[in-house]
Amino acid sequence: MNATLPATAAPPRPPGFWRRALANRGFMIGAVLTLLLLATALLSLVWTPYSPYEMNLPGKLQPPNATHWLGTDPYGRDVASLLLMGARASIMVGVIAVGIGLVVGTALGLLAAARRGWVEEAIMRLADFGFAFPAILSAIMLTAVFGAGMVNAIIAIGIYNIPTFARITRASANAIWSREFVLAARACGKGGLSITMEHVLPNITSVLIVQATIRFAIAILAEAALSYLGLGTQPPQPSWGRMLSEAQTLLFQAPLLAVFPGVAIALAVMGLNLLGDGLRDLLDPRLARKR
Repeated sequence: MNATLPATAAPPRPPGFWRRALANRGFMIGAVLTLLLLATALLSLVWTPYSPYEMNLPGKLQPPNATHWLGTDPYGRDVASLLLMGARASIMVGVIAVGIGLVVGTALGLLAAARRGWVEEAIMRLADFGFAFPAILSAIMLTAVFGAGMVNAIIAIGIYNIPTFARITRASANAIWSREFVLAARACGKGGLSITMEHVLPNITSVLIVQATIRFAIAILAEAALSYLGLGTQPPQPSWGRMLSEAQTLLFQAPLLAVFPGVAIALAVMGLNLLGDGLRDLLDPRLARKR
């Protein structure tokens, strides 16, 4: 009589992405704050309590009330409307500036990893040179030549992001170029461009997404700093940084004018940073296996 062998239990399947996402408290907090930021910006496209450009000097510096939920500023403008429009400006600057850094920096990093040699050395030295010019310093130089404005702020922040994306892309791509499947593709006669687009870039996309999310937060903070210094978004376009600048002389008379935009900047930056950290944990296969 043949003895039946006991059935071996199948190894447990690792939890899916969304289950791990729901269990990651930092990711969920960051996602909620980021969605609130996006919802605020989208809402400003179709509705604001009042026109953010309408001044009412007799009604200036009102405290929060039923008519003006967050009060009014020194020009009688509704603070809630200014905050809604300021969210739109911050997102616009962040998306375009990070997009510039992502596209140009990724292309340079992929080229450096694919060509190696003097090409890689030249690109990395250019990246080191770019690190010597932070966003604020670049904006000051552009302002001196072309004048202050949102466009120059976007260009300055975008240039500041290029070296970061170039270095991260080059390091991640170098790791992929040494993998067996890339060596097999090269043995099959595929060229450098084909391997880069078909094998290298798809395998480093998660790293770029995480970095773009974190750089988005830095871009919002840089835009607020530039607007605070008068180098970013110019009147009459609302900006969180310029709201802080206008409120600094009224801290004892109307302190809430500085609190509201400051809290908005802090929540936006914190949400994007938590979202980026959570995505890094969720998209890293090694961290995924540990959870």
